[in-house]
Amino acid sequence: MNEFKKFIAKGNVLEMAVGLIMALYFGAIVKSLVNDIIMPPVGIVLGGVDFSDLKIILQSAVLESAPGAGDAVGEVAIAYGLFINAIITFLIVAFAIFMLVKSFNKMKEKMEKKAEEAPAAPATPSKEEVLLSEIRDLLKNK
Repeated sequence: MNEFKKFIAKGNVLEMAVGLIMALYFGAIVKSLVNDIIMPPVGIVLGGVDFSDLKIILQSAVLESAPGAGDAVGEVAIAYGLFINAIITFLIVAFAIFMLVKSFNKMKEKMEKKAEEAPAAPATPSKEEVLLSEIRDLLKNK
């Protein structure tokens, strides 16, 4: 149990959990962006098409023969419009992640250049060098 507590307390695990939660909600925001903001104007441009309604019906729904009979059959369809929405959502998420990684790499590159340009601190003399310097100075004074 103590080993598990140490594992959970590590910063990497917590950072990963926060990242996963953020990714989940980022995906929800992008899905809403595609479905609610981008696709309606695209549908209007294409002649009033709602992509979420695009489908190929393989078997139509059958209503119950009598109320409570339980013999109803649901519609069987290939919903390719929802698939198109999913592809557009994926492309937007992939582009956003690409831009984020690109920005991070530029920032990291700038920080590495600054670290290289910064003058290195002068090396401190070893104990032997300090001792020899003291002996030299003592001999000069005599």
